[in-house]
Amino acid sequence: MRISIKRVYADADGADGMRILVDRIWPRGLTRDAAKVDLWLKEVAPSGELRKWFGHDPDRWAAFQERYRAELAGSAALAELRGIVAGQKAVTLVYAARDEARNNAVVLRQVLAEEA
Repeated sequence: MRISIKRVYADADGADGMRILVDRIWPRGLTRDAAKVDLWLKEVAPSGELRKWFGHDPDRWAAFQERYRAELAGSAALAELRGIVAGQKAVTLVYAARDEARNNAVVLRQVLAEEA
């Protein structure tokens, strides 16, 4: 199984497999058709409080990862995502953040890879 990450604003392609939006808020300026998302799993996204605290500040990245992992621990949404991913050949976690290196999809992919 392959787990990729991609900005929701990037063009979808056949290699994406199942596209799962992992943000709590719908991406600005995109219709559901344009996003080409198969599933919106907003419950697996960071809490609103954590998202606002992080604010995509690179200096808070390490702490964000720790806090987000703590939120994910024992999460029913993470268990649901694991089940979905296990049944797919390819999954792409899509997100709206501009920072491609520091966002919740990066952490989710790491968590899923560690458990595989």
